[in-house]
Amino acid sequence: MSVSDWSPSAGIDQLVSRARMLKSIRAFFSARDVLEVETPLVSSSAVTDLHIDSMRLVNGRYLNTSPEYPMKRLLAAYRRDIYQVCKCFRESEAGHWHNPEFSMLEWYRVGFTLEQLMDELAELVSELSDGRIVDRRVFSYADLFEQVTGIDPHTSDVEALAGHAHRHGIEVPEGMARTSASGSLELVERDSWLDWLMSTVVTPTLPDSGMNFIVDYPASQCALAKLGHSGDHPVARRFEMYLGAHEIANAYEELTDAGEQRERFDLELDRRALMGRPAMPIDERLLQAMQHGLPACSGVAVGLDRLLALMAGDDAIGGQLSFDWQRA
Repeated sequence: MSVSDWSPSAGIDQLVSRARMLKSIRAFFSARDVLEVETPLVSSSAVTDLHIDSMRLVNGRYLNTSPEYPMKRLLAAYRRDIYQVCKCFRESEAGHWHNPEFSMLEWYRVGFTLEQLMDELAELVSELSDGRIVDRRVFSYADLFEQVTGIDPHTSDVEALAGHAHRHGIEVPEGMARTSASGSLELVERDSWLDWLMSTVVTPTLPDSGMNFIVDYPASQCALAKLGHSGDHPVARRFEMYLGAHEIANAYEELTDAGEQRERFDLELDRRALMGRPAMPIDERLLQAMQHGLPACSGVAVGLDRLLALMAGDDAIGGQLSFDWQRA
């Protein structure tokens, strides 16, 4: 440990900007009669998502990766608009644009369509940026993916996706390809390949300025979102918002069917087993709340550290954190 390790990662100007942003967020939602809530940071359950690792405490409980599940329990109980600003935690996410401990804004609007939520998110980003970020574009996932790669993400198989990576010299992360007992190469997890090509090949082509919304994700990437249709293909009713090539927000028109949600959790656990990942305990209380009755709603999560960094023109989030992971 060096002598300078005591000092903050962020300068005083960055701390002032964060304080102003939090004040503006609270004013934004107060004006719209959206209630601020707090939910536990520690839970007896965890997320089953293949690509998210929960931090486990010594008592066997888990730090939250987002406040989504307890916030939905509040929605089921009280059926009113809510928002929260809180710390979230994800294992093994450290880098220029990731910190294992990070700040998230999440809100839910009862009766809102995904399109209405998109409008509200754009209003918030415009306000937080003092009107510097106002332009927005909407891209279909399939159109954008096919335009860049020449591959239809709704119908392509794993071999086509892996072949594109191989032809273009794209590095393949560990776990997406493995050698079988017979010595042959096995390619696994179609959605993992879609995600990897999307992040390494497709989203870097997004315009640098303004807000870029990607909609109509493949149905296999529905997570906690309802399903809809785009042409002949089922799609997830969700969007992601990017500033340049950097994802800022992820939104769902929320699934309200408890039985279908349980099936999705079970499928994710099967996928984790296939990839050699540990099983995670399903949040039974969330499913009970959904069974009680989750109102029709849409919700969105926004990474605040990344948003602050991009609005400031930084190339990493470390300078926006009072103490980053190495100094915490």
